[in-house]
Amino acid sequence: MSMREYEEKLKAIIEEGGIEAEHLSFDRSCHSVAEAALTVGAEPEDFVKSICMVDQKGRAIVAIVKGEDRASTSRVAKALGVERPRVASREEMLDLTGFPVGGTPGFGFEAIFLVDPRVLEKEVVYLGGGSDMALVRMGTSELVRANGGRVVRVRR
Repeated sequence: MSMREYEEKLKAIIEEGGIEAEHLSFDRSCHSVAEAALTVGAEPEDFVKSICMVDQKGRAIVAIVKGEDRASTSRVAKALGVERPRVASREEMLDLTGFPVGGTPGFGFEAIFLVDPRVLEKEVVYLGGGSDMALVRMGTSELVRANGGRVVRVRR
């Protein structure tokens, strides 16, 4: 799949799911929080990232944290009552989420979603838009609704 095809796939998920979100596509990289902030003219605090982990059963767990925060595998394990998961490899992320690293949205695929409470300090955030050349802008309450996630501390 091309990067633009991943973006089209995410746009379809947004539309079909009736998700209130704005998909933004660019001609430059939004892979890192710093690049994305420059691209849309926003502050790094306005971004969230989806950290994909894998549990012992091979299930995807996605910890959504603010751009400047780091996800803690031990906090994720404690929140779910499971053994400590490991961070997914690039290949596993694509297999488990259907999206490449740098473009993984915080919704739209089968996973256990955990949203750090600090994410909800912002009303609106930017997150992965399907490729590293795209972003999604959406309300944090809509993000939690769209992914069916649990709000629990997962940041370090």
